[in-house]
Parts: sequence; C-alpha cells; structure tokens
Amino acid sequence: QVQLVESGGGSVQPGESLTLSCVATESISSAYALSWFRQPPGKRRELVAVMSSNTVNYGDSVKGRFTIVRADEKNTIHLQMTDLKPEDTAVYVCHAGLAAGDAWGQGIQVTVSS
Repeated sequence: QVQLVESGGGSVQPGESLTLSCVATESISSAYALSWFRQPPGKRRELVAVMSSNTVNYGDSVKGRFTIVRADEKNTIHLQMTDLKPEDTAVYVCHAGLAAGDAWGQGIQVTVSS
C-alpha cells in the first residue's frame, strides 16, 4: 500500500511563504486525484487544493495564494503557500486517490503567528 509522508511544515509569520512536500513510497503517476486538506484547531477538515486529470481546484480561502504542484518523477506533491495568514494555521494532510485505494499522509503542522 502506498504511504505518503509530509514535510516542510513549521511556524512562520503572517505574510511569509512555506512549501509543503508529500512524498509517496510508490509511483503516483496513475493517481486520479492528488489533494491537500487541512484541519484548523477545533474545526472540521477542509479541502485546500485538488488536482484531477487536467483540472485544479482550490478552496476559496486560499485561491491566489496557494499552488498545488505534482512532480511524478519524484513521486511528490507540493503545496506552495504564499502570503500566509493566521487563519491558515492547521494540520495539513496530503491525499492520493489511486485505483488500489486512497492514501493519506499523517499530517503536518503549519502555524502562522506574529
């Protein structure tokens, strides 16, 4: 079963940028969907970005600031985050939709605070 491992999280100040990476233990080139979700403290998990076929969609709160990038040659999904805001504070989780079933990362903390 494919495993996903996130990295790149941490604490930043408002307005700064951060890039998360999600590395898969096997090829994700055949994934029908690659996504990032997040769960802010005390709130439900929400979609941040999803890449499916040739379509990319973003949550309303991150449009224009976040970019999802896939690098199939490295079995990696990136989430480039710019102009971070305190409300972006959350545990971020990557997801890959595969024919053999869904794969989820363990989650990584991003904290935006002055």
